[in-house]
Amino acid sequence: MSSLSRSRRVFAVAATAAAAALLFTGCAGEPSPVMKAIAGAAPVAQPTNAIVSGIEPAAGSVAGGTATIAGTDLQHVASVQIGGQPAPVTQATADKVVVAVPQAANWAAGPVPITVTAADGKVVPTAGKTYTYQVQTPVDRQLAYAMAHWNDYNTAEYGDLNPVGGDCANFVSQTLIARGWQMNSDWYNHDAAADWSPAWGYVPAMDDYFRENAAQLGLTEYSFDQRDKIKVGDIVMFDWNNNNSLDHVQIVSAVNNVNGKITIEMAGHNTDTDYRDLDHTITVEHPGATGHFWSLSK
Repeated sequence: MSSLSRSRRVFAVAATAAAAALLFTGCAGEPSPVMKAIAGAAPVAQPTNAIVSGIEPAAGSVAGGTATIAGTDLQHVASVQIGGQPAPVTQATADKVVVAVPQAANWAAGPVPITVTAADGKVVPTAGKTYTYQVQTPVDRQLAYAMAHWNDYNTAEYGDLNPVGGDCANFVSQTLIARGWQMNSDWYNHDAAADWSPAWGYVPAMDDYFRENAAQLGLTEYSFDQRDKIKVGDIVMFDWNNNNSLDHVQIVSAVNNVNGKITIEMAGHNTDTDYRDLDHTITVEHPGATGHFWSLSK
């Protein structure tokens, strides 16, 4: 091999080595593609030594609320569950995490576990801390009663009106008693339905009673189109045949708002249900049915 060929070969090897070095070190003015890829990669989740030391308040309404979880190194907390349900994190700092406490499953009172998970997927030690759901408000009492008796009739106290036309109004009246309403000479059920008034157990008469006493009872009537006004514990009246004669009544057990679309779920008797979908009821079960809400302020 001539000295000129040998020089050209050495130069080519050197040039290749230099190019490879620039590729991996990014020493040139413009970063190499490899370096760009590394720089643009998602950050690696930071390890955590987080520990939960407490929750305040440690108890609250079965309807849900807000709570603050205290501890150390909590800034990397990614998710929280209370009673197995997501509790959205609204704030996370080194010493606390603020969460939206979800409604208790089926409005059931009692202690439930707290699960805290960091961004690296590790479960944060909680030393067995729990959150205790309590029946605190009138609506709590109403829904706790409804969930206890939608499929377990309280016949010992209120009887069963299905044999005389249906128990739906009887059940709704019971939930209102649990909420704090009082019987009177127009609205009553005595001796396990041995003596009951039409306003208590007959849907059209109940609706008339509500309308005639709306101000005193704290009731406001809304159409099915005014769902943004409706809340858990409110009352739903149905006219199955749209013939101006009401046929059925239930209470609202859930209000869901997903991307601006509001859906209503209900608890009641006859078709004994805890979370019956309003839209399915008036389009599939009873196509063309109409009705209205009674919203409660007391």
